[in-house]
Amino acid sequence: MDYSRSDSARPRAPHWFPERHIHLRSGDETRDFVLTTRSQILLAILATLVGGWCLFATGSVAWSSLAQASQDDTVARMTAYYERMNADRQARLTAAVSALNRASGSIEGMAKDIEKRHEALAWLLQDFRGTKSSGAELKPVDPASLSSRSPAEQMAAVREDQDRLLTAAESTARNRAERLRVAIRMTGVDPRSLGTPGIATAEAPLARETDPRALAAELNVDEDYAVRVQHAARDVLDFRVLSAEAEHVPMARPVTEAYRSSTYGIRKDPFTGHPAFHAGQDFAGGYGSPVYSTAPGVVAFTGVRTGYGNVVEIDHGSGFKTRYAHLASISVRPGQRIGVGFRVGAMGSTGRSTGPHLHYEVWENGRVRDPTRFLKAGDHVQQAD
Repeated sequence: MDYSRSDSARPRAPHWFPERHIHLRSGDETRDFVLTTRSQILLAILATLVGGWCLFATGSVAWSSLAQASQDDTVARMTAYYERMNADRQARLTAAVSALNRASGSIEGMAKDIEKRHEALAWLLQDFRGTKSSGAELKPVDPASLSSRSPAEQMAAVREDQDRLLTAAESTARNRAERLRVAIRMTGVDPRSLGTPGIATAEAPLARETDPRALAAELNVDEDYAVRVQHAARDVLDFRVLSAEAEHVPMARPVTEAYRSSTYGIRKDPFTGHPAFHAGQDFAGGYGSPVYSTAPGVVAFTGVRTGYGNVVEIDHGSGFKTRYAHLASISVRPGQRIGVGFRVGAMGSTGRSTGPHLHYEVWENGRVRDPTRFLKAGDHVQQAD
């Protein structure tokens, strides 16, 4: 073992802490104390520890003071912020009350204000005409139910109901637009490929106006209410555009009393027994059962096609077409414009068929699509009704 390093370090302690003799004299008595090197080292260590603790304690107190000061400053700022916000709200409330007292200080004034709001609301709700909407949510309060109240209470109830109708219109439009958007995506079709109907420029003045002040002046209502009407109008417009786009997508069921007997895709051919591609979906049912159009459109073809027997083909626009085959009879003619759910024929077994059934196909831009996806999307839309 190498002791050279430790031996060289040993003389340092006596050098820094040499043995010291302390003489204390009191009168004729003299006392001698010896501070050995070991004692001095222990005292030095103790002094270092005490000094370090003092420094640590002092630093902790200083840090706590700074942190407390910062926290107090944050609390003071937050308190001042909320005081300013409360003061601002109180000022607005006072101004609103003053305006209400000035404009509606009488029954006549309240009636005029409600009438203006009602006209704006009626203008908004007319955008729901021709669409499926929640009738219960968008019906105004029955005046007969308010007959027992005072005139002022009746007008207050009507004003509250107007706010409810405005909120309901916005919520209903937003929910139904989202449901339609999801349904279109379920078919595998990109909603952006359908084309936007020309509704915004011709029939949606509330949503088109960008200046709240101009809209408030046009509706003859206060600016806050005009902004609320505008927000609701934009949601209604979104719903109307999607509704117009979805009309071209065949999502309704072509039969009501039938069961699915064969699906789209590869299947075993009933005549050859070999795998073959099936371009549509079959619905088996009673002979002569009615067959309905699955979307509005124009009848593009009626007649016989090889293998299909009696066929009706409908052009729905936006690239969508549907085919109804093996019909026993046909109820429409080429060029006829029909709506969704219109009877186009009766179920039969003409053409290459093993029994009474409807062979139903969906085409998009010249490509055959899986009808199952469109029928599921239609079921998704119907859940909201």
